Amino acid sequence: MALTQFLSDLRLALGELTHKPLRTFLTLLGMIFGVGAVIAMLAVSEGGRRESMKMIEGMGLRNIIVEDDPKEDLEELRKVSAGLSLADAKTIEETMPFVENWAGIRELEVWSVFSREPNSNPTQQPEVWAVSPSFFELSSLAVDEGRLFTEDDNESFLPIAVLGETAARELFPNGRAIGQFIKVNYQWFEVIGILIDRQVASDEFQGENVGGESDRVYIPLFTGLNRLKQEEFASELSSLKLRIAETEKEMGPASNAIQQQLIRRHGGQEDVRMVIPTDLLAQQRATQHIFTIVMSAVAGISLIVGGIGIMNIMLANVMERKSEIGLLRAVGATRADVVRQFIVETTVIALAGASLGIIAGIGIAYGIAFFANWTVAWDAFIILASVSICVTIAVGFGVYPAMSASRLDPVAALQSE
Repeated sequence: MALTQFLSDLRLALGELTHKPLRTFLTLLGMIFGVGAVIAMLAVSEGGRRESMKMIEGMGLRNIIVEDDPKEDLEELRKVSAGLSLADAKTIEETMPFVENWAGIRELEVWSVFSREPNSNPTQQPEVWAVSPSFFELSSLAVDEGRLFTEDDNESFLPIAVLGETAARELFPNGRAIGQFIKVNYQWFEVIGILIDRQVASDEFQGENVGGESDRVYIPLFTGLNRLKQEEFASELSSLKLRIAETEKEMGPASNAIQQQLIRRHGGQEDVRMVIPTDLLAQQRATQHIFTIVMSAVAGISLIVGGIGIMNIMLANVMERKSEIGLLRAVGATRADVVRQFIVETTVIALAGASLGIIAGIGIAYGIAFFANWTVAWDAFIILASVSICVTIAVGFGVYPAMSASRLDPVAALQSE
């Protein structure tokens, strides 16, 4: 009985709304833009969150990165400090029990990187990094083909290389990179592995360079330090990644202890810079939180405007349909029946607006992604919850017109024509 009554109310609601399509569409616009704004905001916000987590994975949430950062003339600085070195890393590991693992990185100066492939034509010169074997684990990098180099490879100064996905594709366009050779400056290196591409949209996060692994060539640290010529006065390491134990709840004290240790070892010179990925993530989330608040306010205003539009059109319907309401009451319809009929009409409007709003939101989100080069991502539960909230707001605004209709005097309503 209830289902039959609901279907009857639904048919009446659809008939009433399609009777004046232009007015119905104009009423829907508020809901369309409101829901669309909410959907687009959630997609951009979720995409930004996932992208930031993907970028921060390369730095490592439990890592502290120490970068060589000389602030004066290198020749003068080297009289008191040798710069960041392997000895620094070993001393930190031995004296600071909260450091679980470390990886040294040396960004090499190269003027030529090529392969024997006749069609090899890199769009830009790949970077060449000499890294400790532990670098891949600390940077959450995995191999797609072949293998990574080991500590034995490192200590044997083997001329081997692991390529990022883009570097491998451009150096070996025919797709056969494993077992082939590339020439870095004047040294030949055998390709033993290709990394999985994490497909990070940006190489910068909160002002720090991240990502870029896809465009690089990685060789063992000792191989790079001993087989390739270094710049004059350059430090042994360009940077150092330190994995901090999970027992350390705060990265700040650990970072300060490491920095003070390095200042003492470098003759009082502050020639290193500390980068704490957890701090960068916190800054990014704070910025994103502000963005979400602003966008939520805009979406909320759109929904309120849409709700007011629905209330306005339903009040107009009440005025136009007084005689119909009076006739319904005269033939036995109760106040609850009248309220239900108008609530069903409001719900149909809200659901139609929400459905079109989802389509509009998807279009807006991808439009933002295209023009602003942002990433979007979708969460079905969040979208369903947001649409439910939007429909609830719209129906809430339709309660007053429905109650107004139910309170009409049947005799006065019949005489309104």
